[in-house]
Amino acid sequence: MTIAITCGEPAGIGPEIAVKAFSALRGELPVLWIGDPRHLPNGTDFVVVDDPTGPIPTDRFPVLAQNYGPAPRPGVADPALAHGVIAAIETGSQLALRGVIDGICTAPIHKAALVKGAGFPYPGHTEFLAALGGVDQVVMMLACDALRVVPVTIHIAITDVPRRLTPELLAQTLRITHAGLQRDFGLAEPRIAVAGLNPHAGEEGLMGHEEIDMIRPVLDELRGEGLNLIGPLPADTMFHAGARRGYDVAVCMYHDQALIPIKTLDFAGGVNVTLGLPFIRTSPDHGTAFDIAGKGMADPSSMIAALRMAAQMAAARKV
Repeated sequence: MTIAITCGEPAGIGPEIAVKAFSALRGELPVLWIGDPRHLPNGTDFVVVDDPTGPIPTDRFPVLAQNYGPAPRPGVADPALAHGVIAAIETGSQLALRGVIDGICTAPIHKAALVKGAGFPYPGHTEFLAALGGVDQVVMMLACDALRVVPVTIHIAITDVPRRLTPELLAQTLRITHAGLQRDFGLAEPRIAVAGLNPHAGEEGLMGHEEIDMIRPVLDELRGEGLNLIGPLPADTMFHAGARRGYDVAVCMYHDQALIPIKTLDFAGGVNVTLGLPFIRTSPDHGTAFDIAGKGMADPSSMIAALRMAAQMAAARKV
Protein backbone atom coordinates (compact mmCIF):
# COMPACT_ATOMS: atom_id res chain seq x y z
CA MET A 1 0.00 0.00 0.00
CA THR A 2 1.32 3.46 -0.94
CA ILE A 3 -0.07 6.89 -0.07
CA ALA A 4 1.10 9.85 -2.13
CA ILE A 5 1.81 13.18 -0.42
CA THR A 6 1.26 16.23 -2.61
CA CYS A 7 3.72 19.00 -1.83
CA GLY A 8 1.28 21.80 -0.99
CA GLU A 9 2.65 25.32 -0.64
CA PRO A 10 6.45 24.97 -0.98
CA ALA A 11 7.15 28.01 1.21
CA GLY A 12 5.09 26.57 4.06
CA ILE A 13 5.72 23.65 6.38
CA GLY A 14 4.43 21.00 3.96
CA PRO A 15 7.81 19.69 2.77
CA GLU A 16 9.16 19.60 6.34
CA ILE A 17 6.26 17.67 7.85
CA ALA A 18 6.29 15.25 4.91
CA VAL A 19 9.91 14.34 5.61
CA LYS A 20 9.28 14.09 9.36
CA ALA A 21 6.23 11.91 8.79
CA PHE A 22 8.24 9.62 6.50
CA SER A 23 10.85 9.21 9.21
CA ALA A 24 8.20 8.42 11.81
CA LEU A 25 6.38 5.92 9.57
CA ARG A 26 9.43 4.29 7.99
CA GLY A 27 8.72 0.60 7.67
CA GLU A 28 5.03 1.03 8.58
CA LEU A 29 3.59 2.76 5.52
CA PRO A 30 5.22 3.46 2.13
CA VAL A 31 4.71 7.03 0.92
CA LEU A 32 5.55 8.86 -2.31
CA TRP A 33 6.11 12.63 -2.23
CA ILE A 34 5.08 14.58 -5.34
CA GLY A 35 6.96 17.84 -5.70
CA ASP A 36 10.20 19.61 -6.54
CA PRO A 37 13.07 18.03 -4.57
CA ARG A 38 14.79 21.43 -4.36
CA HIS A 39 12.02 22.43 -1.96
CA LEU A 40 12.81 19.74 0.59
CA PRO A 41 14.59 20.65 3.84
CA ASN A 42 18.34 20.85 3.53
CA GLY A 43 20.02 17.50 4.02
CA THR A 44 16.97 15.38 3.15
CA ASP A 45 18.13 11.95 2.02
CA PHE A 46 15.80 11.48 -0.96
CA VAL A 47 15.64 9.26 -4.02
CA VAL A 48 13.87 10.14 -7.28
CA VAL A 49 11.24 7.62 -8.36
CA ASP A 50 11.01 7.47 -12.15
CA ASP A 51 8.18 4.91 -12.33
CA PRO A 52 5.48 5.12 -9.64
CA THR A 53 4.00 1.83 -10.84
CA GLY A 54 7.09 -0.02 -9.62
CA PRO A 55 8.35 -0.67 -6.09
CA ILE A 56 8.56 2.45 -3.92
CA PRO A 57 11.78 2.77 -1.88
CA THR A 58 11.31 2.82 1.88
CA ASP A 59 14.90 3.40 3.01
CA ARG A 60 15.17 6.92 1.54
CA PHE A 61 12.54 9.66 1.06
CA PRO A 62 10.92 8.79 -2.30
CA VAL A 63 10.17 11.69 -4.65
CA LEU A 64 8.14 11.80 -7.85
CA ALA A 65 10.03 14.83 -9.08
CA GLN A 66 8.53 17.89 -10.72
CA ASN A 67 10.21 21.13 -11.75
CA TYR A 68 8.41 24.16 -10.35
CA GLY A 69 10.86 26.79 -11.54
CA PRO A 70 12.18 29.15 -8.85
CA ALA A 71 13.19 27.99 -5.38
CA PRO A 72 10.87 29.15 -2.58
CA ARG A 73 11.71 31.44 0.31
CA PRO A 74 10.41 29.91 3.55
CA GLY A 75 7.43 31.84 4.80
CA VAL A 76 6.90 33.81 1.58
CA ALA A 77 4.40 32.46 -0.94
CA ASP A 78 5.52 32.88 -4.55
CA PRO A 79 2.76 32.88 -7.20
CA ALA A 80 5.36 31.69 -9.72
CA LEU A 81 5.16 28.27 -8.05
CA ALA A 82 1.38 28.00 -8.41
CA HIS A 83 1.33 25.89 -11.56
CA GLY A 84 3.64 23.35 -9.94
CA VAL A 85 1.52 23.13 -6.80
CA ILE A 86 -1.60 22.54 -8.89
CA ALA A 87 0.18 19.98 -11.08
CA ALA A 88 1.18 17.95 -8.01
CA ILE A 89 -2.46 17.70 -6.93
CA GLU A 90 -3.50 16.69 -10.45
CA THR A 91 -0.74 14.08 -10.64
CA GLY A 92 -1.64 12.55 -7.29
CA SER A 93 -5.32 12.44 -8.15
CA GLN A 94 -4.68 10.76 -11.50
CA LEU A 95 -2.40 8.16 -9.92
CA ALA A 96 -5.12 7.42 -7.36
CA LEU A 97 -7.85 7.20 -10.01
CA ARG A 98 -5.71 4.75 -11.97
CA GLY A 99 -5.07 2.63 -8.89
CA VAL A 100 -1.32 3.18 -9.02
CA ILE A 101 -1.43 4.48 -5.44
CA ASP A 102 -3.96 3.80 -2.72
CA GLY A 103 -4.78 7.40 -1.81
CA ILE A 104 -3.43 10.92 -1.48
CA CYS A 105 -2.58 13.06 1.50
CA THR A 106 -2.46 16.72 0.55
CA ALA A 107 -0.20 19.20 2.30
CA PRO A 108 -1.71 22.66 2.90
CA ILE A 109 -1.92 25.09 -0.01
CA HIS A 110 -1.97 28.90 -0.07
CA LYS A 111 -5.03 29.77 -2.14
CA ALA A 112 -4.14 33.42 -2.70
CA ALA A 113 -0.86 32.44 -4.38
CA LEU A 114 -2.67 29.93 -6.60
CA VAL A 115 -5.21 32.53 -7.67
CA LYS A 116 -2.58 35.16 -8.36
CA GLY A 117 -0.14 32.84 -10.11
CA ALA A 118 -2.46 30.50 -12.01
CA GLY A 119 -5.99 31.94 -11.84
CA PHE A 120 -7.03 29.01 -9.63
CA PRO A 121 -10.85 29.01 -9.95
CA TYR A 122 -11.74 26.89 -6.91
CA PRO A 123 -12.46 28.00 -3.32
CA GLY A 124 -10.01 25.40 -2.05
CA HIS A 125 -8.53 21.93 -2.22
CA THR A 126 -11.80 20.12 -1.68
CA GLU A 127 -13.66 21.69 -4.61
CA PHE A 128 -10.67 21.14 -6.91
CA LEU A 129 -10.46 17.47 -5.94
CA ALA A 130 -14.19 17.06 -6.55
CA ALA A 131 -13.70 18.41 -10.07
CA LEU A 132 -10.73 16.10 -10.65
CA GLY A 133 -12.78 13.18 -9.38
CA GLY A 134 -15.77 14.04 -11.56
CA VAL A 135 -18.28 14.40 -8.71
CA ASP A 136 -20.70 17.24 -8.04
CA GLN A 137 -20.67 17.25 -4.25
CA VAL A 138 -18.31 16.01 -1.58
CA VAL A 139 -18.31 16.31 2.19
CA MET A 140 -15.58 17.62 4.47
CA MET A 141 -15.11 15.54 7.60
CA LEU A 142 -12.67 16.28 10.41
CA ALA A 143 -11.63 13.24 12.39
CA CYS A 144 -9.49 12.20 15.33
CA ASP A 145 -9.57 9.25 17.70
CA ALA A 146 -12.15 10.93 19.94
CA LEU A 147 -14.54 12.45 17.41
CA ARG A 148 -15.65 12.78 13.80
CA VAL A 149 -17.50 15.90 12.67
CA VAL A 150 -19.04 17.11 9.40
CA PRO A 151 -20.09 20.73 8.83
CA VAL A 152 -22.99 21.08 6.38
CA THR A 153 -22.04 24.66 5.49
CA ILE A 154 -18.36 25.48 5.62
CA HIS A 155 -16.53 28.70 4.76
CA ILE A 156 -19.36 31.20 4.71
CA ALA A 157 -20.44 34.00 7.03
CA ILE A 158 -22.73 33.12 9.91
CA THR A 159 -25.33 35.51 8.52
CA ASP A 160 -25.46 33.42 5.33
CA VAL A 161 -25.90 30.04 7.03
CA PRO A 162 -29.73 29.96 7.32
CA ARG A 163 -30.12 30.85 3.64
CA ARG A 164 -27.55 28.33 2.42
CA LEU A 165 -28.79 25.56 4.71
CA THR A 166 -31.34 23.99 2.35
CA PRO A 167 -33.13 20.65 2.67
CA GLU A 168 -31.31 19.46 -0.46
CA LEU A 169 -27.87 20.33 0.93
CA LEU A 170 -28.57 18.73 4.30
CA ALA A 171 -29.98 15.56 2.77
CA GLN A 172 -27.07 15.17 0.35
CA THR A 173 -24.53 15.80 3.09
CA LEU A 174 -26.12 13.12 5.27
CA ARG A 175 -26.30 10.60 2.41
CA ILE A 176 -22.64 11.14 1.47
CA THR A 177 -21.58 10.94 5.12
CA HIS A 178 -23.52 7.71 5.63
CA ALA A 179 -22.06 6.11 2.48
CA GLY A 180 -18.55 7.34 3.29
CA LEU A 181 -18.56 5.82 6.77
CA GLN A 182 -19.74 2.53 5.30
CA ARG A 183 -17.21 2.43 2.44
CA ASP A 184 -14.18 4.10 4.01
CA PHE A 185 -14.50 3.25 7.70
CA GLY A 186 -16.16 -0.17 7.64
CA LEU A 187 -19.24 0.88 9.61
CA ALA A 188 -22.17 -1.16 8.34
CA GLU A 189 -24.80 0.98 10.11
CA PRO A 190 -23.18 4.30 11.06
CA ARG A 191 -24.87 6.28 13.81
CA ILE A 192 -25.16 9.91 12.77
CA ALA A 193 -25.94 12.59 15.35
CA VAL A 194 -27.34 15.78 13.82
CA ALA A 195 -27.08 19.16 15.53
CA GLY A 196 -29.77 21.78 15.44
CA LEU A 197 -29.03 25.22 14.07
CA ASN A 198 -30.33 27.26 16.99
CA PRO A 199 -29.61 27.20 20.73
CA HIS A 200 -31.30 24.23 22.41
CA ALA A 201 -32.15 22.98 18.90
CA GLY A 202 -34.75 25.73 18.71
CA GLU A 203 -36.59 24.62 21.88
CA GLU A 204 -39.78 23.75 19.99
CA GLY A 205 -39.79 26.99 18.06
CA LEU A 206 -39.06 29.37 20.93
CA MET A 207 -35.52 30.04 19.65
CA GLY A 208 -35.94 29.45 15.92
CA HIS A 209 -37.93 27.37 13.48
CA GLU A 210 -35.29 25.77 11.24
CA GLU A 211 -35.37 22.55 13.25
CA ILE A 212 -39.15 22.20 12.87
CA ASP A 213 -39.49 23.50 9.32
CA MET A 214 -36.43 21.97 7.67
CA ILE A 215 -34.11 19.75 9.72
CA ARG A 216 -36.66 17.37 11.24
CA PRO A 217 -38.47 16.69 7.93
CA VAL A 218 -35.17 15.86 6.24
CA LEU A 219 -34.18 13.49 9.05
CA ASP A 220 -37.58 11.78 8.92
CA GLU A 221 -37.28 11.31 5.16
CA LEU A 222 -33.81 9.80 5.40
CA ARG A 223 -34.77 7.55 8.27
CA GLY A 224 -37.23 6.10 5.79
CA GLU A 225 -34.23 5.30 3.56
CA GLY A 226 -32.61 3.36 6.40
CA LEU A 227 -30.20 5.96 7.81
CA ASN A 228 -29.63 5.83 11.57
CA LEU A 229 -30.06 9.50 12.50
CA ILE A 230 -30.19 11.03 15.97
CA GLY A 231 -31.51 14.54 16.40
CA PRO A 232 -31.76 17.37 15.86
CA LEU A 233 -29.78 17.77 19.08
CA PRO A 234 -28.72 20.84 21.07
CA ALA A 235 -25.11 21.41 20.00
CA ASP A 236 -23.97 22.40 23.50
CA THR A 237 -24.65 18.92 24.90
CA MET A 238 -23.42 16.78 21.99
CA PHE A 239 -19.71 16.66 22.60
CA HIS A 240 -19.00 15.53 26.16
CA ALA A 241 -17.52 12.05 26.52
CA GLY A 242 -20.78 10.30 27.36
CA ALA A 243 -22.62 11.82 24.42
CA ARG A 244 -19.84 10.95 21.97
CA ARG A 245 -20.17 7.26 22.83
CA GLY A 246 -23.65 7.32 21.31
CA TYR A 247 -22.70 8.13 17.72
CA ASP A 248 -20.04 7.62 15.04
CA VAL A 249 -20.12 11.11 13.52
CA ALA A 250 -21.68 14.46 14.40
CA VAL A 251 -23.16 16.44 11.51
CA CYS A 252 -23.27 20.14 12.35
CA MET A 253 -24.93 23.05 10.64
CA TYR A 254 -21.96 25.40 10.30
CA HIS A 255 -18.17 25.55 10.46
CA ASP A 256 -17.42 26.50 14.06
CA GLN A 257 -20.18 24.34 15.49
CA ALA A 258 -18.23 21.35 14.14
CA LEU A 259 -14.61 22.45 14.32
CA ILE A 260 -14.42 23.98 17.80
CA PRO A 261 -15.11 20.68 19.61
CA ILE A 262 -12.69 18.58 17.56
CA LYS A 263 -9.89 21.14 17.75
CA THR A 264 -10.43 21.39 21.49
CA LEU A 265 -10.21 17.61 21.87
CA ASP A 266 -7.20 17.05 19.59
CA PHE A 267 -5.69 20.17 18.08
CA ALA A 268 -2.54 18.49 16.77
CA GLY A 269 -3.96 15.17 15.63
CA GLY A 270 -7.04 16.12 13.64
CA VAL A 271 -7.36 14.96 10.04
CA ASN A 272 -9.32 16.51 7.18
CA VAL A 273 -11.07 13.79 5.16
CA THR A 274 -12.99 14.27 1.91
CA LEU A 275 -15.94 11.90 1.66
CA GLY A 276 -17.62 11.18 -1.67
CA LEU A 277 -14.54 11.12 -3.91
CA PRO A 278 -13.72 8.11 -6.09
CA PHE A 279 -10.30 8.00 -4.39
CA ILE A 280 -9.00 8.39 -0.84
CA ARG A 281 -8.01 11.90 0.22
CA THR A 282 -6.89 13.08 3.63
CA SER A 283 -5.01 16.17 4.77
CA PRO A 284 -3.51 17.60 7.94
CA ASP A 285 -5.96 19.82 9.75
CA HIS A 286 -3.81 22.95 9.71
CA GLY A 287 -2.50 25.58 7.33
CA THR A 288 0.83 26.51 5.78
CA ALA A 289 2.23 27.98 9.04
CA PHE A 290 4.42 30.53 7.27
CA ASP A 291 5.58 31.92 10.61
CA ILE A 292 7.57 28.78 11.44
CA ALA A 293 8.39 27.55 7.90
CA GLY A 294 12.04 26.68 7.38
CA LYS A 295 12.84 26.71 11.11
CA GLY A 296 12.58 22.98 11.78
CA MET A 297 9.82 23.56 14.35
CA ALA A 298 6.80 22.11 12.56
CA ASP A 299 4.85 19.36 14.34
CA PRO A 300 4.15 16.44 11.95
CA SER A 301 1.47 14.86 14.18
CA SER A 302 -1.46 15.78 11.94
CA MET A 303 0.38 14.66 8.79
CA ILE A 304 1.23 11.33 10.43
CA ALA A 305 -2.39 10.89 11.50
CA ALA A 306 -3.60 11.83 8.01
CA LEU A 307 -1.33 9.26 6.35
CA ARG A 308 -2.40 6.54 8.75
CA MET A 309 -6.06 7.37 8.25
CA ALA A 310 -5.66 7.30 4.46
CA ALA A 311 -4.14 3.84 4.74
CA GLN A 312 -6.96 2.64 7.01
CA MET A 313 -9.58 4.02 4.61
CA ALA A 314 -7.89 2.37 1.64
CA ALA A 315 -7.83 -0.95 3.50
CA ALA A 316 -11.56 -0.60 4.27
CA ARG A 317 -12.34 -0.07 0.57
CA LYS A 318 -10.54 -3.30 -0.29
CA VAL A 319 -12.57 -5.46 2.10
